[in-house]
Amino acid sequence: MKVKEPFFWVNISCGIIIMVFILLPLLEMLTAPSLSMVKETIKDKDVVRSIWLSIYTAGLAALFSFIFGTPLAYILARTNFVGKRLVESIVDLPIVIPHPVVGIAILSVAGKNHWIGEIFSELGIRIMGSVTGIVVVLTFVGLPFYVNAVKSGFENISPRLENVSRSLGASMTSTFFRITFPLAWRSILIGIIMCSARAISEFGAVVVVAYHPMIAPVLIYERYEAYGLSYSQPVAVWLVSICLILFLVLRILTLRKGKSS
Repeated sequence: MKVKEPFFWVNISCGIIIMVFILLPLLEMLTAPSLSMVKETIKDKDVVRSIWLSIYTAGLAALFSFIFGTPLAYILARTNFVGKRLVESIVDLPIVIPHPVVGIAILSVAGKNHWIGEIFSELGIRIMGSVTGIVVVLTFVGLPFYVNAVKSGFENISPRLENVSRSLGASMTSTFFRITFPLAWRSILIGIIMCSARAISEFGAVVVVAYHPMIAPVLIYERYEAYGLSYSQPVAVWLVSICLILFLVLRILTLRKGKSS
């Protein structure tokens, strides 16, 4: 029997430490509330409303990311141009910017002191304290995850397939929708899930732009501040469960993608 080297056991030990570090707080939070408390929480209209609002706004953020992010992801995957690295860095900026700063930045543009804010005001579009504001924030923070996932999917498709289609007389639009898009559907779906999962967990930027109406993370924070852990944990259990389902779907799709490639 071959004896494993110390390096192998060091790697295993580090892996176990990381798993415990991630799972222990989550398991404690998930098991702390009783089953009756969890059931009672989901009967609370405010909880149901906040969770639904989180899912709804995160879904809209993913939809906008799909509509506007897919063309950008395709350009970044298929073309080289001056300033491409700069564009990629700008796309990734929302990942590294502190989340309250994101909220402040959005309000700086959408406020009445800015010309864009004045246009919104004339059109009757309200950003602060509105569902529209929440969707704007969630799109801002979720867009990089969508673009990067879809860009990677487009890069894995051979350009020769598109070239053959074009040589047979198909237009760029026809080639994209008949060849490229169907081949990249799994990456697009993964991008949508990644964007939705990131959006549904956002708190810092949302609480600056729209404390009300309350999405689930804001409700959890308010209940923790007002009543402590016992009242906030059951809501967190439901939100974590939703996020867990999203990521399980993501992992299943990623696994299938790896086997098919």
